[in-house]
Amino acid sequence: MIRRLSRRHFVKGLGGAAAGAVVGSSLFALSCDGKPGGELEPPDENGIRLPQGFRSRVLAQSGSKVTGTEHVWHGAPDGGAVFPAGDGGWIYVSNSEKNPGGGVGALRFSASGDVVDAYWICNGTRRNCAGGATPWDTWLTCEEVPTGLVYECDPLGIEDPTVRPALGTFNHEAVAFDALGRAYLTEDHPVGGLYRFTPNKSGNVDAGLLEVAGVDADSNVLWYALPNPNPGSGETPTRQQVPEMYTFNGGEGIDSRGDRIFFTTKGDNRVWELDLARDQLGIVYDRATDVFGHLSGVDNLVVAPNDALVVAEDGGNMELVLVTAVGLSLPLLRVEGQPDSELTGPAFDASRTRLYFSSQRGFFGGGITYEIEGPFHTLG
Repeated sequence: MIRRLSRRHFVKGLGGAAAGAVVGSSLFALSCDGKPGGELEPPDENGIRLPQGFRSRVLAQSGSKVTGTEHVWHGAPDGGAVFPAGDGGWIYVSNSEKNPGGGVGALRFSASGDVVDAYWICNGTRRNCAGGATPWDTWLTCEEVPTGLVYECDPLGIEDPTVRPALGTFNHEAVAFDALGRAYLTEDHPVGGLYRFTPNKSGNVDAGLLEVAGVDADSNVLWYALPNPNPGSGETPTRQQVPEMYTFNGGEGIDSRGDRIFFTTKGDNRVWELDLARDQLGIVYDRATDVFGHLSGVDNLVVAPNDALVVAEDGGNMELVLVTAVGLSLPLLRVEGQPDSELTGPAFDASRTRLYFSSQRGFFGGGITYEIEGPFHTLG
């Protein structure tokens, strides 16, 4: 199954490459050797190579107070998302992957884009890697440990975080929702599962049915209820409870668009597509069949304007990579001078003109959180 899907997407990608300058966007073109590549400018004052017309801003650095606030920004910034603040401004939340000492920090922006506050919305948890936004504007932060749980957090920091055991006990990574309010969860494990949670009541994740995906020889996805979503010490892990479960090699970022779920697996450098209308699984990107090889170390993922995907690299050459609708992988930006880090937490604001992300270990091990502003609508 995997080989057939890979070939289909590979041919599709080659077809797009032949017309790269046209279908990619005005920001991208074929280089002189025929290899598609982003027309990235030299590094700016923050050491970031960007397309023309984009600019970067440093927002916060681990261990230092966020400018204009008394809040010290957390270490190991990871998954993140943007939420409305209710006053015309917005909030970017950012996980901390420290263990112990994890949690979630938040940056609040005014309507004009100035940082006006910073604070914790969750702390005392373990290795908060990624997560996902709910349709009702709360943040689900996921613990990436064998007994990991999911906590629902208020981006405003008013309500205390609440653990949601119904979402399972396993090595959580990220979560995304479909239009029906069902949640899809990745598991960061070499033989991990893809899980689906159907709530008993719309608009909450208090209780419901947790299932794991199986895939047949025709790429059809079948869902199986887990006998024990919350195994304790000495009990069978969720990924071993259903013999029909399809194993994914290191589940990472996940996001949704319409009737499709997109997610990454780091062990084999793939970007997957789950077609919900047909319950079919396919491969959008496969490093093994990418003749251009821009993307490696796939990690966090977010759907960008114009139906492209932005995939963050854990390793590689420290890029956020754009995977276009025709299957091309093109560098969106590159962070220079931080070879021992990884890029995390890409998220767009509501205007789709600002992109937030972090370099988890930055310079000398300290994380750096950035804002990129530019015409993202021209990408894809």
